[in-house]
Amino acid sequence: MSALASLSPTSVWSHFDALTRCPRPSGEEAAAIAYVREVADARGWTVTADARGNLFVDVPATAGRESAPVVMLQAHLDMVCEKNSDIEFDFSKDPIRTRVDGEWVAADGTTLGADNGIGVAAALAAGDGGERPHGPLRLVFTLDEETGLTGAAQLDGSLLTGDLLLNLDSEEDGALCIGCAGGADAHIRLPLERTAPSEGWTWVRLRVCGLKGGHSGINIHENRGNAVRLVVRCLRRFAAGGPWALAELGGGGKHNAIPREADAVLGFPTERESAWRDVVDGCRVAFAGELPPIESGFALESEPAERPDRVVVDRDAAKLLQLVTALPHGVLAMSHDVPGLVETSNNVAIVALDADGARIVTSARSNIDSKKLAVLDAQRALAEALGAEVELHDGYPGWQPDLDSRTLAAAREAYREVWGREPEVGAIHAGLECGLLGERKPGLDMVSFGPTIEGAHSPDERVHVPSVARFWDALGRVLDRLSAPA
Repeated sequence: MSALASLSPTSVWSHFDALTRCPRPSGEEAAAIAYVREVADARGWTVTADARGNLFVDVPATAGRESAPVVMLQAHLDMVCEKNSDIEFDFSKDPIRTRVDGEWVAADGTTLGADNGIGVAAALAAGDGGERPHGPLRLVFTLDEETGLTGAAQLDGSLLTGDLLLNLDSEEDGALCIGCAGGADAHIRLPLERTAPSEGWTWVRLRVCGLKGGHSGINIHENRGNAVRLVVRCLRRFAAGGPWALAELGGGGKHNAIPREADAVLGFPTERESAWRDVVDGCRVAFAGELPPIESGFALESEPAERPDRVVVDRDAAKLLQLVTALPHGVLAMSHDVPGLVETSNNVAIVALDADGARIVTSARSNIDSKKLAVLDAQRALAEALGAEVELHDGYPGWQPDLDSRTLAAAREAYREVWGREPEVGAIHAGLECGLLGERKPGLDMVSFGPTIEGAHSPDERVHVPSVARFWDALGRVLDRLSAPA
């Protein structure tokens, strides 16, 4: 029996449990698509797919609400696939191993997929019907959200048949989201010349591990450690003292996740071994003193490594470290309009070396489009000055708040009843598909909400069980209000 079988609301958790057994990396959502179609076929719901593969499921109204306006419930089918390095797991075929830990549901060493599996499960459960009536529903399930919102970007706007939309992809209990940042990625390619390694040198692997990582929009203001940048800082400190050579450098796996782990293979004359130990010990103490308390698992380790076949020539290794060091990372500006909201940020997300060069991926976000473009332009100027090529990948727009929204009014009333207080209403620094959906259908009236999810985009991801029950209760109340006779 599944660890989730005893949780309430049963309808939501049973759908989520089924989704944990559906491999659904971004771009490989076939199993999740098949599950949605299976649920719809069993209930007689109509399913439509656009050319991109996004699904639109029509659910009839409950008796007496047939003439109510169509409300769209929207969530994405894919999930971020991150695991700890010591875990054997294949996201293309293995079911997520879930566990219940007190009031939380988590996974064993991998991302859980509550982002956005809980939203998908709640939409399907709403179609099944709850304690409250609803009007006609159109369930909108998008693809490939986590790698750049490409499903929503290519969505057929003519299939957005309703004027009201509830996005179920927020992660804070008791809060309503009515705006989000826009974003875009920079892919930097720095050519690297290789040469034969020196004879008689000592070779080591430097590793940073145990960091929290997390979502580069939601967690960026917490100053969590970036493993790639910490490794590079250590290398630069050592490189300043004498000869050395770089063979490998890598870290990070997703453009929207703060790198949790990174490593490098380097060599140096044996007489510098004591200096290397001093640098590692000094960096370990310095970094531990800089990092916030949440990073209590941080570790900086050095161990022997095999002599590599090739190493990066000195001038190119210096350029690479200079580039990674100088690229902006973290919060760059706070909002003037919304207290406490990050306005602009950048995430140095991925560094990887191959035979010909280095690939670096960064992700810029801002609630002001011109400032997002300015961050990308600054990175281009820096990279090109060092001989790198830069390719900007298509970004996504932000979502501007509408305080006069009908869906917001209904959600406020529902939240007052469920939580016994006024909900927090605001915008987030992460990207939501609402910006793209609003671009596809101007005037779309939207609000986003969800249960508490912590550690999204990392193996620490977990979802708070009592908040799922409140989220479900609120969703039913919102649908009831939006479909109630005038």
